[in-house]
Amino acid sequence: MNRIGRILTSLALAGVATTGFASGQIFSSDKTDFRLETVAEGLEHPWSLAFLPGGSQLVTEREGRLRRIENGKLQEEPIAGVPELVVSGQGGLLDVILHPDFENNRTLFLSYAHKKSREGMTTRVARAILDGNRLSDVEVIFEALPRGDTSRHFAGRMEFDSEGNLYIAVGDRGEMDRAQATDDDAGGVHRLTVDGEPAPGNPFLDDPSVNDTFFTYGNRNIQGMTIHPETGEIWSHEHGPRGGDEINIIRAGNNYGWPDVTYGIDYSGIPITDKTTMEGVTDPLHYWDPSIAPSGMAFYTGDKFPEWRGDLFVGALKMQKLVRLNIENEEVKEEEDLLEDLGARIRDVRMGPDGALWLLTDADNGKVYRIVPVE
Repeated sequence: MNRIGRILTSLALAGVATTGFASGQIFSSDKTDFRLETVAEGLEHPWSLAFLPGGSQLVTEREGRLRRIENGKLQEEPIAGVPELVVSGQGGLLDVILHPDFENNRTLFLSYAHKKSREGMTTRVARAILDGNRLSDVEVIFEALPRGDTSRHFAGRMEFDSEGNLYIAVGDRGEMDRAQATDDDAGGVHRLTVDGEPAPGNPFLDDPSVNDTFFTYGNRNIQGMTIHPETGEIWSHEHGPRGGDEINIIRAGNNYGWPDVTYGIDYSGIPITDKTTMEGVTDPLHYWDPSIAPSGMAFYTGDKFPEWRGDLFVGALKMQKLVRLNIENEEVKEEEDLLEDLGARIRDVRMGPDGALWLLTDADNGKVYRIVPVE
């Protein structure tokens, strides 16, 4: 049976109409069939998801709340003690990530937008202890400086490497030239210890013209980060302007080119540059034109979908879909669009400890989904 036939048959078996999605409905990809299971709903612009030991989850809402899902039920009372933040434009409460030894120390990290009345806004990261239903010992360990007057491009995605160093993405804040200014924390990836110090071995520690926490620069607005399950390298994707969304491997000291090179153009339609590559700049592993507005990414490493193992999954805000990429030797061999009719902006994609892929949809009534096999 061809792919269209499989889809129609699956829809008939599921007993649902071909318009709109229902929890438990069956879908087909080129490699396998799957169901979309609703875990929680009623979230206000959820941004990030983390898995707690014991099977519960933490979800951030951009509006400033940290929520817990317990036994498949969204807890009504938010977790108390979230640090002071600002909700403005693209800013608010952003990423949540657990310390590698969370099970013993209960430590987590939050990224968020912060404002000082006369100095503007920036991306901050705080460390805290999860103590029941509240955060304690909250301490700011990173603040991108200088602050700016815009409410755009906070980035905020975080990831740990195998050595326990924390990678923090900071956007160009909508002021593109800041991404090439290495005495300015905007427009790059910073690598820190869990105490907020520059990580040992950072590439610019001996260069007084570059801030010590910088690991890469020339990044526009990273909205996805994950660790490669085999190499241990940190992968990211970032928004281009009109066109030029990129997937990159984050390597020490690299300049990813924004805005000197790009496959995109300005929102006005005017070219930003005539260059898509140049000496001293790292080319993207993959790019999208037109833009899909990628957000969230994860390698599939579970056993529920052996056909997908090793594939990279990327959510899309503008195009409202999930993209599956099969990559060999840092080259995309296959690209497939999934859930194109979901009708929702996919904000985060996570590999769950249960072997399922988890998704967050960015809406006033945001949802948490699991992608699970057809039984």
